Amino acid sequence: MSGRAQGSPLGATMEADGARFRAYSEGAEQLFLCLFESDDHDERRLPMVRGDDDVWEIFVAGLGAGVRYALRADGPYAPSRGQRFDVTKLLLDPYARQVSGPTAWHADLDPRRYGSDTSAVTPRAVTVASEFDWRGDRFPGTPWEDTVVYEAHVKGLTRLHPSIPVEERGSYLGLGHPAVVEHLLALGVTAVQLLPVQQHFTERHLVESGLTNYWGYNPLAWFAPQASYAAGPDPVSELKEAVRALHAAGLEVLLDVVFNHSAEGDAGGPTLSLRGLDNRSYYRLEPGDASRYVDFTGCGNTLDFGRPVVRRLAHDCLRYWVDEMHVDGFRFDLAVTLGRGESGLFESAGPFFRELAADPVLSRVKLIAEPWDLGPQGHQLGHFPPGWREWNDRFRDQARQCGIRSTSGCARVASRLAGSPDLFPPQRRGTSVSVNYVTSHDGFTLADVVAYDRRHNEANGEGNRDGHAHEISFNHGVEGPSEDPAILERRRRAIRRMAALLALAHGVPMLAHGDEFGRSQLGNNNAYCQDNELTWIDWSGGACGRELCRLWTWLFRVRRRLLRQAS
Repeated sequence: MSGRAQGSPLGATMEADGARFRAYSEGAEQLFLCLFESDDHDERRLPMVRGDDDVWEIFVAGLGAGVRYALRADGPYAPSRGQRFDVTKLLLDPYARQVSGPTAWHADLDPRRYGSDTSAVTPRAVTVASEFDWRGDRFPGTPWEDTVVYEAHVKGLTRLHPSIPVEERGSYLGLGHPAVVEHLLALGVTAVQLLPVQQHFTERHLVESGLTNYWGYNPLAWFAPQASYAAGPDPVSELKEAVRALHAAGLEVLLDVVFNHSAEGDAGGPTLSLRGLDNRSYYRLEPGDASRYVDFTGCGNTLDFGRPVVRRLAHDCLRYWVDEMHVDGFRFDLAVTLGRGESGLFESAGPFFRELAADPVLSRVKLIAEPWDLGPQGHQLGHFPPGWREWNDRFRDQARQCGIRSTSGCARVASRLAGSPDLFPPQRRGTSVSVNYVTSHDGFTLADVVAYDRRHNEANGEGNRDGHAHEISFNHGVEGPSEDPAILERRRRAIRRMAALLALAHGVPMLAHGDEFGRSQLGNNNAYCQDNELTWIDWSGGACGRELCRLWTWLFRVRRRLLRQAS
């Protein structure tokens, strides 16, 4: 397999008289298609045929949309050689467009249960028809210099909105509801950047603690919309409806995508998909011990972007989300991993970046890097290729120092206001490369930056050891909520300073959802497992009737006016 140039699409393809299924596996001795046409216990197992480039294929006549299916792979189980085939394991197609069934850890998935059938506790793929009435949908195409990003969680943004019908709250339909769209337009943002909406999996330690993976940075199926964000049985169509509604208002939709690792974790994790299909083709394995996974992500495994099959998976996925789902761009989680070649070191001109640049569609969408991972030389801020924008953590840190310490903390902020030319030379990459932010989903909210000196993550069940240990923050004399008017005024002033720095600096500003209302997480700076009122936006004060929200609206209006004058 030699990358994107391979013609036949992988996954399930609907044809006039049936469905065609294709899957990649170099090391398998036999692949099987498993159909579940009546219930999850009535499995029809069909052998697939190996073709060119180790792509296995089968056509099933008379099969339409809505059929649940999975794969099984037979071959050697030899972890020391990186092979973990086990025909008793039901495997999710990595190209699944929709997922049905369990998406959380279960004891029966314990890898020590080798040779035991896990069918009852593993998800199935669902065949999907691509027909959808886009009603003339058009990509807004907002220039980078005019872009204002709003980072949001589908459920957190909409779960408590009183104007959304109860049955649509927390869903894709809620995201596209007129009340949400009107708020975003009034605020002055131009793009909604959604925390992962690709189907994710909840890890063992969270299940055992009675928690869930709320953020979604644990991908199970990269092509499939998260089923739990759908109000009904069709997450694909519902997400398309939301995109169509946002586009109709001129708002772009960006997706936070996670290609650096998968939900299968380390050797103690479950076999769900890639591990069982062809472990050593997809993952980075330790050179001296192929039973162990290289972990540049902190999540137990690392996808190997030095391998063409991994690059093809990511590339095909991105094209699907643009071509079929009409999204406008992507923010790549731990994006340094995507640039790690065969040597394991980051290459700014690496093959994946070159392939995106050569793609006639993906070269024109918005691409944003989180420019770090946990591997060697993992912080690569300023080193991504032309065409990419980058999250600027130096802007975050120095804007916070200036905001909470006033004049004593502002000595180094001038370069950040100028677009960080020390990191992104304008003559090489322009003046809108820096994605500026003060807060994001990860860390304190803006209100908590000025109200807490220390993290308070006790609810996460990890003894308050998780999350950043050293936030740049200042409680102004009282840890947490205060009724002291002087403290509250100092906090408000600090927030106003940070808001002005973010809105008026050169670069692309990003606002985290709820910060326009002063949303607090009570000092929890790692609320990835908190699916409750702690992370949902409280809309009880009205859409933008609060003083802080009016400030953001005014600042973004001033920004637009300054941009017009500059042009």
